[in-house]
Amino acid sequence: MIKGLGGASIWSEDLAKLLPFYRDTLGMPVALDTPGFVVLGADAAQPALALGTHSEVHGKSKEPQRHIVSLTTDDIKAEHKRLTDAGVAFLEDPTDGGQVIFATFTDPEGNYLQLLEFKR
Repeated sequence: MIKGLGGASIWSEDLAKLLPFYRDTLGMPVALDTPGFVVLGADAAQPALALGTHSEVHGKSKEPQRHIVSLTTDDIKAEHKRLTDAGVAFLEDPTDGGQVIFATFTDPEGNYLQLLEFKR
């Protein structure tokens, strides 16, 4: 029986080129670091985002909209400004979606990510 989400993985040709964006630019802590694979988040036992090197992945994402990783924030405007100032390429600035405000951006390999701020 499936009980929930364990996490999601983004595979890369070269983890060493992708990891600095997630760790340093986005500020995601590394919970687990092994050769060719890292788990991002405060606790490796919780659902998390993983990055890894994969022999069948080469170059930029060819269909980046096929999956979108969502990252939550409690202040999307401030996070959008911080990331824009750091050179992050946004495809869509913060947009009101009713119950959530979202903004879409890309990582260095062209994968789509979204910031989400849920309204209270």
